[in-house]
Parts: sequence; C-alpha cells; structure tokens
Amino acid sequence: MKLDLIAFGAHADDVELSCSGTLMKHISAGKKAGIVDLTRGELGTRGTPAIREQEAQSAAQIMGVAIRENLGMRDGFFVNDETHQVQVIRMLRKYQPEIVIANAVYDRHPDHGRAAQLIEDAVFLSGLKMISTSDEGHSQDPWRPRVVYHYIQDQWIEPDVIVDISAFAEKKLEAIRAFQSQFHDPQSKEPETYISRPDFIDSLIYRAQEIGKMIGVQYGEGFTTLRKPGVDSFFHLK
Repeated sequence: MKLDLIAFGAHADDVELSCSGTLMKHISAGKKAGIVDLTRGELGTRGTPAIREQEAQSAAQIMGVAIRENLGMRDGFFVNDETHQVQVIRMLRKYQPEIVIANAVYDRHPDHGRAAQLIEDAVFLSGLKMISTSDEGHSQDPWRPRVVYHYIQDQWIEPDVIVDISAFAEKKLEAIRAFQSQFHDPQSKEPETYISRPDFIDSLIYRAQEIGKMIGVQYGEGFTTLRKPGVDSFFHLK
C-alpha cells in the first residue's frame, strides 16, 4: 500500500497531540495517511502498553488513517543507530510516502528530539540503493520521501509552515481523548502526571488558537522543516 503521508511518533499520542488535525485535513482531501509509533510507551506512569495500544487503534479509527504500526523500540532508551534506522527505513520503503511528519526537533521529553533526528537520517538513508532491506521475505526498493516536516510539541518552536485545521479542531480533541488512560479523568486512581492535569487539554486549545492567529484562522498546527517551502504564487499563501 502506497501512502501519501506517514506521521511518526516516539510514543502513541504524539501524533494526535501535535498533527492529527493536519492528517485528517489531508485524508478528507483524498490523501492516504498512516502512523508509525516508535515505542509502546512502557515507561508511562499511567496505563499499560496494552491499554495504550487499544487507545492508539481507537484514535486511528477516529482519524481515518489507512495504517498504524508500532516498531516496538525501547521507550526512553532507543538510539539513533543503524539498527533503529533500518527499522524506520523498512517502513519508508514499505509505504513509500511522499511526505513524512516527525517529532519536534527538541522538546521537554528527550525521546522527541532523538526521534526527530532518527527519522531525518532514515529518510535520507532510505534512498540509498546500497542499503539492503526486506519485508516479509521480499527485497525492498530504495525510496526517499520528498520532505520531512517536524511538528511542534510541548516546548515552543517558531513554525516554518502552518496548516489551518479549523474544520478539524473538534475531531482532533476526540482523537486525543481516545487515550483515556493518559489524560484527565476524575475517576482515575492513578498518579497525576504533567499531561493528566485538568488544564492540559486547555493548553492544547490555546496553542492551536495561537498558531492559527498567526495566519488569520481560528486553529492551526505548526511545523518546522530543514528544506525551505516554496509556492507557485503569493496568492496561494494565507
């Protein structure tokens, strides 16, 4: 199955929190999108890897993505080395996306910045024919996506590109809330965490409003990229 976009997340819920509106907007326009989670989030304070897997699949259904896979890397301790790069390369060659969306280039959680660099490196290496990979016993052809965009997570980073997600803001919150074990639940007996506080979801809404305001829309999602974006005309810009 060839996809138009793949969004990578170090943890299940990274994508929902940061770029699910953008994914859903492209899906609604007829593009095929998928999600690849690097880890099972086994170091998370709340829930379990099994619960998070169920929640991730529920969120995937809400968003309408074509596929969601998990590479099972070690939460908190995966590294940017050949073994991990090859795991990502296999996904890139399997689904041949034109566009890759990845974690923030730096953030509060060290996994996020490390994942960003891992994916950037794998995207380049995936285009080299001398690197041999296979999937289910079949040799894979080289494939290099056109561009990598990095979403913005907890720490503020000035965006290079902003996507208007005003029509998908409510659906984004629905996808986020699919992760019931992770976010505020007054009935939960589990320890409170940074993201389970009642005001965390509010902060996501304020961030989307702040980014949207930069281009004159209600809600937006921001991205950075090493490759400068180009347009055919000034009139295509908001």
